[in-house]
Amino acid sequence: MAMVSGAIGGFLDVALNFNTQAFLDDNLLGQFFRIGWKMTMFGDETWLKLFPKLFTRKDGVSSFFVKDTIVVDLNVSRHMPEELNRDDWHLMILHYLGLDHVGHIGGRKSVLMPPKLREMDDVIKMIHLDSILSNDSKQGDTLLLVVSDHGMTESGNHGGSSYEETDSLALFIYPSSKAPSDDVSVIKDTMNQVDIAPTLALLFGVPIPMNNVGVIVVDCLLSLTDGQLLRALELNSWQLLRLLKAQLPGLSCVVSASGYPADTRWSKVSLCSGTVEEMFCCLYSKAASLHTFWKSSTTSRSDSGLHYNHTVNAYHDFLMTASEWLTRKVTDKPFGQLAFGILAMVLSSLVFLRLLFCLRIEECLKENQGCAEMKSWSLEEIFVVVVVVFLVVSMGSSSMVEEEQYIWHFLTATLFWIIIRKVMKSLPLGDQDRLNKSSYNSRFSQLCSILVMLICGRIIRAWHQGGVNWTHLPDISKWLTQAGRSQEKAIRVLSVISVTSLSLLAFSKSRLNKLFSNLLQFFFLLSGYLVLQHVMIHQDDEFLVSGHGATFMAQIIYAVLSIVTCFTVLASPWLSPVTTCKESASNRQLDCSQSVKNRMISLSKGLNESAYLTGWAYVISWSLLQLLLQKPSNSMPVFLLLLQISAAMTYFSSNGAYRKSWVEVSALYFIGMAGHFGLGNSNTLATIDVAGAFMGISSHSTVLSGILMLCITYASPILVLLSLTMYVSLKNESYYGLDHTLDFGLLLKTVLAVPFLVPLGINSVLLVAYTIVLLQMRNHLFIWSVFSPKYLYVCATTACVYIGTFILTANVLYISLVYTLRRKRMSEVVQTTEREVIDQ
Repeated sequence: MAMVSGAIGGFLDVALNFNTQAFLDDNLLGQFFRIGWKMTMFGDETWLKLFPKLFTRKDGVSSFFVKDTIVVDLNVSRHMPEELNRDDWHLMILHYLGLDHVGHIGGRKSVLMPPKLREMDDVIKMIHLDSILSNDSKQGDTLLLVVSDHGMTESGNHGGSSYEETDSLALFIYPSSKAPSDDVSVIKDTMNQVDIAPTLALLFGVPIPMNNVGVIVVDCLLSLTDGQLLRALELNSWQLLRLLKAQLPGLSCVVSASGYPADTRWSKVSLCSGTVEEMFCCLYSKAASLHTFWKSSTTSRSDSGLHYNHTVNAYHDFLMTASEWLTRKVTDKPFGQLAFGILAMVLSSLVFLRLLFCLRIEECLKENQGCAEMKSWSLEEIFVVVVVVFLVVSMGSSSMVEEEQYIWHFLTATLFWIIIRKVMKSLPLGDQDRLNKSSYNSRFSQLCSILVMLICGRIIRAWHQGGVNWTHLPDISKWLTQAGRSQEKAIRVLSVISVTSLSLLAFSKSRLNKLFSNLLQFFFLLSGYLVLQHVMIHQDDEFLVSGHGATFMAQIIYAVLSIVTCFTVLASPWLSPVTTCKESASNRQLDCSQSVKNRMISLSKGLNESAYLTGWAYVISWSLLQLLLQKPSNSMPVFLLLLQISAAMTYFSSNGAYRKSWVEVSALYFIGMAGHFGLGNSNTLATIDVAGAFMGISSHSTVLSGILMLCITYASPILVLLSLTMYVSLKNESYYGLDHTLDFGLLLKTVLAVPFLVPLGINSVLLVAYTIVLLQMRNHLFIWSVFSPKYLYVCATTACVYIGTFILTANVLYISLVYTLRRKRMSEVVQTTEREVIDQ
């Protein structure tokens, strides 16, 4: 909107762009409409949402189906011949999206980029030739403005403030324009997008939009006379002066009616100093006085040309200084309110940390380790705290924020090596210890599990050379892209088969109803087959319009995965085995006198089995969904992340040296964040994958596309959070020693507290820390390019953590309620049986 209003947007406009509403601020189109202009628009339908009822004729196309690179532009160009032959419009807007879509799905060097650029060249040629032919008509001169609203990175994305993303084009073409030579000197200096609005307003004789902070481009107004150009600069200065007075109530400038002589005293801005109000007043008064002096001396002095140049320079000094100050002022927020909000966030974080500390104390007491254990922290506990502290400290460095992926990869791998050290120390070494094969096998299984996590993590680390400064370095994903689609498809097929096979293996070990387990295996096998079919049939159509077949198949996959996951969650607690009293006639008295404690053990085992099955259903469904949505080159990292989580669960479930549960959950959180960057994400908006966000959507839906984009970007953290349901099932052996008087609240605390609070606690600390950093860096040079995008990611990560913990809480609540109900029913059956025995 900067080009039509002259106002500066923020990074939140990225999110708001998915649900565009009418633009109510003063803008050029509104000005044109008020003077009776008839306007037409063909292209991006966002214009129709922003400016409803302004266009005489229109044809909007969706800007979010990025797979479409052909029809989206043909729907614009097909109107060209008819519109160019008509003379009932004053302004025509053509917004072509195909070039942007080519970049999103293939990058700057896509094979489709050259033909798409030639297509755009032909469109410009058609319009330019037509304007030349109609130059003698009563319509007058025609202006063709060719402008791109953004650039793109090597991968074809945009949204940040790097040079590649902001390197866009603005070309003003008149009927008499000549083709530029090959000399690069013909290219003018850079200008800001906000400068387009005042330039066009003064070219067409309409008021400058009231919130404009741009400066007119003098090179585009050379057809004006000296007096007209100075008048245009004066109008631009009045408009910015009005904005300055709104921000600085004490600003009051008095201009001498006679003006001042034009000499070298007025050639430097540095002469105007003092307070902000005094500086602006000095700059404006100088320009206005020089203008007055020039007007009074144009007919009486021979050096009016020199006076004219001094006046233009003086206006330029004021306009540039005012524009820069107003641009910075856009980001200014009330410090007091921000400080109050941060204080509330700090208190919330302290509550989480206090709860975690209390849980650690209870865990030590429960294991009968006493006060000594509370005071002495293990090496892995200390390291987890060091990781969080290091992340907090690193947030103040722009370079560390840009290359955050290296922190997560290195520290996660280091934590695994610390765990390996602990396992190696606990390995049986003596001959007597080696006789205990179960203990030796358990340690060996733990060691293998950690090695699998390390190997998978290293491959994921090498898959994407993420960040900002080192994206040009070779990595596995670039090698696959260069190798061709056949290699990408082979890797993707192998990943789908591997995930499906792992699901069949997991469900085959279930102790639930055999028919239920077989049914789950069938549905997940069907889901894997459908994803495989989608890959085999439609992956090669990546650069073409998404057809009905691909969309329909994706919708079927969504439906199957949703149904089987919901069915597993709802049905598994009711189908898990529960032991009741034996009905043996000879042992009835003995069997029915079993303690309620033993029946609680049976129920706890059933609860664990149900949570285990539900957790696997979540992670398998999520992995298959990601294999459908992610880029083809990201398919193997998805499987490796699932394998990492499976290995972690194997290690956590094994017997051995005592481990703190909060350390285990922290390790899972670290795996999720390392995997987030391993999938090619970074702290710049340019790495957001827009292409997959419209898979299976037949018509534009802001909600659905936004959800899919969130799922793609945060695939790894959400996968880990979903696996916490499985983790709950592995850590409930403590149930078996609980008293039969266990109430529902204590049940939830025992099951849910650690996996619920640890992710919230870590995320809360990082969120609070980065909010404080962002407030301190609000005037930093990299506030827009580094710190602001990172804060959007931090907020989105917070949303994902809350969503994941909500799903975990809802599952545990549902399973616990079902088992509480079943326990009550079982107790009633036991009591009835005992009464019958007594009566006999």
